[in-house]
Amino acid sequence: MAELKKLRSTLDSLPWIAQILLVLLFDPIYGAIYRLTRGDLFGLIVGVVFFLSGGFFGIGWIIDLVCVVFFKKITVLA
Repeated sequence: MAELKKLRSTLDSLPWIAQILLVLLFDPIYGAIYRLTRGDLFGLIVGVVFFLSGGFFGIGWIIDLVCVVFFKKITVLA
């Protein structure tokens, strides 16, 4: 559990431009890892579904990009 919190804080402390690049290039993987680091069952389920569906069929990709641009981090379902 402590490792997940450490990973989550590391992801949150990434520079803004790095988060944008990660979302643009690797969002199904990055978004799934970000959601998995919630540390609860809901985060596990959403992270796996997010990964397997390719970022909820591309819609999650757009939502994550908008969240990173405006809020500086992924906020929806995270």
